[in-house]
Amino acid sequence: MTWSINHTSLAEADLLNQESIYALGNGYLGVRGNFEEGYSGDMKTIRGSYINAFHDVINIPYGEKLYGFPSTQQKLVNIMDAQGIDIYVGDAREHFNLFTGEVISYKRELKLKEGISERFIHWKSPSGQELKITFRRLVSFTVRELLAIHILIEPIAVQGTIAIESHLNGDVENYTAVNDPRVASGHAKLLTTNAIGTESGIGFVRNETLASKLSVNCATTYSHSEALENEHIVLTKQVKYRTVFAAAEPITFTKWNVFTDTLRHGEQSLVIAKQKASELSALSFAQIMEQQQQYLADFWLRSDIVISNDDELQEGIRFNVFQLLQSAGRDEYSNIAAKGLSGEGYEGHYFWDTEIYMLPVFLLTQPDIARGLLIYRHHILPFAKQRAREMGHKKGALYPWRTIAGTECSSFFPSGTAQYHISADIAYSYIQYFMATEDYDFLAGYGCEVLAETARLWIEVGHERDGRFYIDEVTGPDEYTCCVNNNYYTNVMAKHNLAWAAKTLKLLQAHNEQRYNELLIQLELSEDEISVWANAAQNMYLPYDAALGINPQDDSFLNKKVWDFENTPKEKYPLLLHFHPLTIYRYQVCKQADTVLAHFLLEDEQSEETIKRSYDYYEQITTHDSSLSTCIFSIMASKIGYADKAYHYFKETARLDLDNTHGNTKDGLHLANMGGTWMAIVFGFAGVRIKPDTLSLAPKLPADWDQYQFKLQYKGRSIEMVVSKSGIELTLASGDSLSVTLFGKSIPLQPHETYKAELIQV
Repeated sequence: MTWSINHTSLAEADLLNQESIYALGNGYLGVRGNFEEGYSGDMKTIRGSYINAFHDVINIPYGEKLYGFPSTQQKLVNIMDAQGIDIYVGDAREHFNLFTGEVISYKRELKLKEGISERFIHWKSPSGQELKITFRRLVSFTVRELLAIHILIEPIAVQGTIAIESHLNGDVENYTAVNDPRVASGHAKLLTTNAIGTESGIGFVRNETLASKLSVNCATTYSHSEALENEHIVLTKQVKYRTVFAAAEPITFTKWNVFTDTLRHGEQSLVIAKQKASELSALSFAQIMEQQQQYLADFWLRSDIVISNDDELQEGIRFNVFQLLQSAGRDEYSNIAAKGLSGEGYEGHYFWDTEIYMLPVFLLTQPDIARGLLIYRHHILPFAKQRAREMGHKKGALYPWRTIAGTECSSFFPSGTAQYHISADIAYSYIQYFMATEDYDFLAGYGCEVLAETARLWIEVGHERDGRFYIDEVTGPDEYTCCVNNNYYTNVMAKHNLAWAAKTLKLLQAHNEQRYNELLIQLELSEDEISVWANAAQNMYLPYDAALGINPQDDSFLNKKVWDFENTPKEKYPLLLHFHPLTIYRYQVCKQADTVLAHFLLEDEQSEETIKRSYDYYEQITTHDSSLSTCIFSIMASKIGYADKAYHYFKETARLDLDNTHGNTKDGLHLANMGGTWMAIVFGFAGVRIKPDTLSLAPKLPADWDQYQFKLQYKGRSIEMVVSKSGIELTLASGDSLSVTLFGKSIPLQPHETYKAELIQV
């Protein structure tokens, strides 16, 4: 059961959430879990298919537009719908629909090992025609352009024929929700159809975005049982394929949909789509399923986390990791959107969530995917440098708060552009990648340049006074406190960025002096400037309150009145939907982990006592209105010895979407929270940290568990970790011998040997 997600409900609210839960994707293409045949006429649905980074450009309306406010933004486009398949039963052509007739049995399943979704239906029509139908679909991990849908129809008591009408519909719109800032409120119609037809048994539609002028294509072909008749019907914006079968024997019907776009496939993208569709139609659905299963077998071998005796949590963590895999971009154009490829929440934008919450999962399980996600940030570096100039900085790179193609998409600057920390977050992920892989080629080709340009930003933004380095007028991760001086998170991350920018250049000089000299010329960089970075890092001001013994979130935070939590009813959360931002800004109240997050990412900057006192303080004033929050509180509770709290917060993250605890799963999955679930186990319970010279481990076992285990990829090795009531086992499954740090002590690992140690519970 823990390898599949199952549902039997046909309630409208449940189906809307399941459209996100049963979404399939491969990092390039994503398709929501809509019914092929649709619902009944008055039921709500968010029908959607998406290509990662495929976007249109829309104007941002302002009542008052000031200098530096972005004029346009990118928006993920809902592309043509290839899911539609209608089944008509008997001579009276009764339309199969789960909301008419009698549903004798129904089950829906997402198979995490196989990478497919299925629906099993036993249905009797209003007139008594009876049949069983099995729908299977997959978005291929081995052929990135492919959505395949396979149907098995088993007639039980059918008089006459069975007809199938399949649709390729180019007349689509984006979803809008006027009163929810997490969902777009306008610009629904973003595509025009400029080519449609059939060729050699292949139906095709080509759509173009209104402003960005990107084109997307879908070519669709079919494999099926012997039919009595079939025909293509070309309409203005839709291609139909109609087939009629005798109802005497089981019927199989496979629909092959190939999606291409001009970003990846160029001007010949439609030709390429037709060619691929023709080639794929020669295969069987079983062959594509086998390829899918082989790909996932390798993925799970390196990425699975096994929990011994809690099926619900086991199901949750596997679902979350699977959805991360489905969402991760695999090319320089794409990253991971806040909702992945499961919905249109946040308009398909990429945030800092990727680097801080999602990339770590891939870094320690699938480092090639992590590398690709970082290359995307290098690809948009020119836009980040341009944004820094728009913001008045002579040097450096300010990465956009929200983006797809590289330019800033956030119109609300206090909790958008002012979050300068995103440049340090990206730098942090580059540093983590290098420490975990020792990939000097990546450092030479991408890393040093990004670290140098982000370091330059802090020299521009900050200033020295009385021997200390300060950073004014920024917003930290907590969006309930905006535009402040010396946000602890921003300052400590900037310090890390500056120090490592200087350090990695020196490492590169020692490793590849020619490339180092080339970079100095390319970046117009001097030894003196590098020294300025190192000095700024050394002198960085990190707020500390001696009376409380904590790191204040910023210079003014502790001067504010604490929010009246006791008299704020549950229905007033999340606060951002019920109170004006200025009201919230005037109080001590946190939407999410801020200083606590900084203590996780850079724990060596403060003493254990300061970290613990800060945790205790901020826990009392954090609403966790953001899905990014509870996982961090779980990780840090593990670190400071709050075992019960660590487990409580972890459980809040593990099934957030499966149980719809935030009430908006219908708009897409919470991908950062999904990464946070993995982190709460690996960085929290297992105490894993990537240090400059070692992999540090300090595992604990939740009281409710008998055992948990996982593998980590580190410096070309595969390390398996088992934590149980009987102790800890570390096995170097592949790669050369290596030393790691366990509870502060260096231990040697030898290939294919298991190191055993006692479990130290605090």
